[in-house]
Amino acid sequence: MRSVRTAVSTRIFAAALLAAALLFVPPAGPAGAAPVRPIMECSAVTGLDLPGVTFRSAVVTSNGAPAPYCAVEGVIAPADTIVMRLPVDGWTGRYLQTGCGGLCGTARINYTQAAACAPIADGTIASATTDMGHQGGNDGSWAAGNPQAQIDFAYRGVHVTAQVAKAVITRFYGRPPAYSYFSGCSDGGREALMEAQRYPDDFDGIVAGAPANNLVVQNTFHHAWNVVANRDADGRYILLADRLPIIHQAVMAACDGLDGLVDGVLDDPRRCRFDPYRMVCGDRATCLTRAEAAVVGKLHDGAVDPHGNRLEQEISHEWGSELDWTLFVPAAQGQVTFSENIALSFLRYLAYFNVADPDYQLSDLRFTEASFWRTVQTSKYLSATDPDLSRFRRSGGKLILWHGWSDQHISPQATLGYHDAMRATMGGRAVDDFSRLYLFPGLAHCSGGLGPDTFDILTPMLNWVENGAAPTSVIAVKGARSRPVYPYPAVARYDGSGSTDDAANFVPVVPGRTPAVGYEWLGAGLYTHGYQTTCQAVNGRLVCAPGRLIPRR
Repeated sequence: MRSVRTAVSTRIFAAALLAAALLFVPPAGPAGAAPVRPIMECSAVTGLDLPGVTFRSAVVTSNGAPAPYCAVEGVIAPADTIVMRLPVDGWTGRYLQTGCGGLCGTARINYTQAAACAPIADGTIASATTDMGHQGGNDGSWAAGNPQAQIDFAYRGVHVTAQVAKAVITRFYGRPPAYSYFSGCSDGGREALMEAQRYPDDFDGIVAGAPANNLVVQNTFHHAWNVVANRDADGRYILLADRLPIIHQAVMAACDGLDGLVDGVLDDPRRCRFDPYRMVCGDRATCLTRAEAAVVGKLHDGAVDPHGNRLEQEISHEWGSELDWTLFVPAAQGQVTFSENIALSFLRYLAYFNVADPDYQLSDLRFTEASFWRTVQTSKYLSATDPDLSRFRRSGGKLILWHGWSDQHISPQATLGYHDAMRATMGGRAVDDFSRLYLFPGLAHCSGGLGPDTFDILTPMLNWVENGAAPTSVIAVKGARSRPVYPYPAVARYDGSGSTDDAANFVPVVPGRTPAVGYEWLGAGLYTHGYQTTCQAVNGRLVCAPGRLIPRR
């Protein structure tokens, strides 16, 4: 009888959480404040006198938005483009700054996984973004001989944009933002964590999606391994993209039902113990060669040195994500993949202090311990893996981390590793006080994938910061299918009744045992406090404060 009562109460509790998530709509303005209108004309923004800022234009437009806004564009010296949207028909007192992806180079406001948030949907939130100090050059060439652009990309660009945007808002509306938020995915997620670590007072709430916070390792050994692990002695690809569907089918056949529901996604791929060598046979339609199976294992496991020492965290690409491995598995010989392009752009211009080598090739990168430590030293200013967010917590800041389990670009293990490092550094209770982690089954990089891939991650943050209500479930949808995603380590389990495409029929369950995945690797010391340093541009060179060497383990 006790177990029945427990099951019933669990379902009622889950239903209450789900109802709260579905029904909550943030207030029209913080603390019920009346909407604020500008105290100056939009065109007058170009005449604002802000040190080091030049405004190019400020015009009222709608440009497809739900409400008219003052579109501002300017430059923060020396070369950080800032673009802003300032509502003219009723600002709610909120400011949202958005991040950018890749190596940035463009200034475009992107409401990643937040378009359904009410202040965005009705156009009443002020927002801004930056190109982070350079324009174009996604091949990394912008960094050659331009140390200031490297600093702005690393950490300064987002910070000075926050400062300038708040100053403009204060002049435009006659008052500063009541609440300030940052949201970004991929490199935008790195930017988010960099803000929490270096500038804890810039934002009240920070949302970091699929963060590339271990940027140097990510854009060197991780992406380079995606390529070299799939080449034979003659430089030809071993595994081609036409083999990916049969690999995916085999993975799902082996593991899809582990969570009690055969639904085409894995709610925790770490539980899947798939062995690609079991696919080796002579039937080309359903099997792999031994060489192909070896590549599949290497791509899943991640980069290692000749002695088996891990050069990135365990599990580089989760089982269940195979259909999106086209990011690094080409369709034909001779093709250049995304992974090769991103690794070369970084290795040529950003991986090493004051080095620009446009002739660098992947064959020049050695997968050895000595090479690893030489390469990761630039993490001191480029990466955002410091797990001590005590200053951000003391400032009242809130943090939401989120990642897709089927991310083909950045392993969710990197975010899990950072989350675990935070708890080890600050204590679990302290982390739970200001931070939540969401892992979305079947979600690829920032969007897409086989699972429900559209959700509103910003509204829970607004509710947490402004009303003190900690986030519960986030509802992800794909067509007519919806699923709740609960704060880690809880997972969604079908309650046994109703449609499995309806989020209302799932309850939160905390697994009794967390699947064993190790975070012991050569770069584990990157996830410690105190390695970050500051840099200056001096006579055309990047000069960084000595700090300490990146610790070895």
